[in-house]
Amino acid sequence: MAIDEPADVRVGRGQRLTEAVKEDLELFGIEELEERIAALNAEIARVQAQIEKKRSGRAAADALFSGGKN
Repeated sequence: MAIDEPADVRVGRGQRLTEAVKEDLELFGIEELEERIAALNAEIARVQAQIEKKRSGRAAADALFSGGKN
């Protein structure tokens, strides 16, 4: 038996971000815009942490497989 897809449509990678940047900011109040900035800053920090995690893992793998020949 095949695995059934969820009832809701799957969202592609980055699709929500793409939709968010197209929103009409004129519709938001100052407080909402400040909350949006805070959320975006938190997301930037989260993405930067993930990048650093991946770089560290990559550096460790490179060091392991190069046998310290750098």
